Amino acid sequence: MRLFLLLALGVWPLEAQSVLHACAAMTQDYVVGAKLKPSGLFRRTGPGAWRHTGFNHPFLFGAAADPFDPSTLYLAGGNGLIRAAAHGEKWTILTGSDITELRDLWMDPGARNTIYIAHTAGIRVTRNGGKTWRELSAGLRRKYTEAVRGDARNPSVILAGGEEGIFRSEDRGGSWRLAGAAGFQIMRIEQSPHEPCFWLAATQQGGLFASRDCGASFENVGSVGAGSNLYDIAFDPVRPDRVALAGCGPGVLVSGDGGKSWEARNAGLPGAEVTSVVFDPERPGRMFAAVHEKAVYRSEDAGAAWTRDGLDGSHVNRLWFVREGRR
Repeated sequence: MRLFLLLALGVWPLEAQSVLHACAAMTQDYVVGAKLKPSGLFRRTGPGAWRHTGFNHPFLFGAAADPFDPSTLYLAGGNGLIRAAAHGEKWTILTGSDITELRDLWMDPGARNTIYIAHTAGIRVTRNGGKTWRELSAGLRRKYTEAVRGDARNPSVILAGGEEGIFRSEDRGGSWRLAGAAGFQIMRIEQSPHEPCFWLAATQQGGLFASRDCGASFENVGSVGAGSNLYDIAFDPVRPDRVALAGCGPGVLVSGDGGKSWEARNAGLPGAEVTSVVFDPERPGRMFAAVHEKAVYRSEDAGAAWTRDGLDGSHVNRLWFVREGRR
């Protein structure tokens, strides 16, 4: 009866879908002083087709969708934290001139308007959607922070990655202690959506670090990515034991046993300088990877083979899916 009434009124029910987004800059063949090609936030509209949304912006490094309103995106940019409402079309900068060069952000899924940001001079949090901010990096000797994530089960636990390793706070950033990867620059930290006590951290030159004790401590997993820069970590949302890494040198690495062993899967890619990788939450086995200044590539078989999928000539800092509704 409800469906009949909606159709009679000319209103179609919402159908949820996951839409791929990218933070990308068109840097290939760019000459200083030339007009900037469309750069910033892109939305995939179909195979090989992308639409530029919002303003032209070459420095977007992190992104997330509001867990309470997925039509609103938040972007970590060179000029501050940006709220991009209306599916990325309407932009508002939420930070002042004292907070620039953002590298990452994390939104607390259980607390509306709570956003943590990592930037080149520390870590801050807002609990009112950006109206006011609180500094959290007082206990860190080196302030530069590349990655920040909170525990999805316990929001009191925050993990941050900077120039000297992975740091853990159990009081929402009030105090910090070293959790692992001492002396290494951290590039990304991610928590498994299937096993909340399983965390991975990607580093610059130091390889991959893993935690099996809910982020309390991290240990190096061996030679995976050692001597190269690992930029991204992706947990398969469908298959719990599958994880992917992206790096400069290794390209795409995929594990099918929960991180115990890894295999390079670069067949069809034009190079091994991969900056971001992500799994499609609605198509088992489908992956997307961004190759530096080449394009975004798509795989339908968990990385065994790749085909070009648009954004030619781009440098992509982040690929991510947003679960949203459409008519």
